[in-house]
Amino acid sequence: MGQVYGYVRVSTREQNEDRQIHALSEIQILKENIYMDKQSGKDFARPMYQHLLRKIGEGDLIYVKSIDRLGRNYEEILEQWRIITKDKKADIVVLDMPLLDTRRGRDLMGTFLSDIVLQVLSFVAENERGNIRQRQKEGIEAAKLRGVKFGRPTKPLPENFGRVYKRWLQREISGVMAAELCQMSVPTYYRRAEQYGEEIRKRILLKKGKTIHRISL
Repeated sequence: MGQVYGYVRVSTREQNEDRQIHALSEIQILKENIYMDKQSGKDFARPMYQHLLRKIGEGDLIYVKSIDRLGRNYEEILEQWRIITKDKKADIVVLDMPLLDTRRGRDLMGTFLSDIVLQVLSFVAENERGNIRQRQKEGIEAAKLRGVKFGRPTKPLPENFGRVYKRWLQREISGVMAAELCQMSVPTYYRRAEQYGEEIRKRILLKKGKTIHRISL
């Protein structure tokens, strides 16, 4: 009889792992044998998972609450499942899916059914991850159309920016000196100067448009 371990994963530090911990404690897994990562499931480069993988051996058993807690990448889930069961000769149980229990059905039919269920669930987990990314992208695009601004708010320009910009535009000073006078980095100065110039051009065009409109009337 080998050691019994539990593996827990939450995507961010804000997510609560209590549900998974409770499920593992109900089957009396020792606290010191529960390994937890607070990290994305996009791959298996997670410190505690890798530590657990190095620790397990033949006859050991790993419990995980659900297949998406193990990971969200379809191909990598299948590869890790192979490593655990074939290379390490350990067993794995997914509590939310009793069919995914490598202690049962070690005959050809049992293994076949387990593999089919695993592949379907892994695909669903990865597909849902892709759907989430798509919904996030669509949500961001819709918000942008409504005028919602993302990222850090732009800092107001220093009071002397207009005067410095005029001197720089007339080549009285270099961009490096202009950035220094505005207490900005050189890349930031050039970026803000481009935005400032574009805003001035828009105002000029708008003013011309209004003038032409008044003349035509």
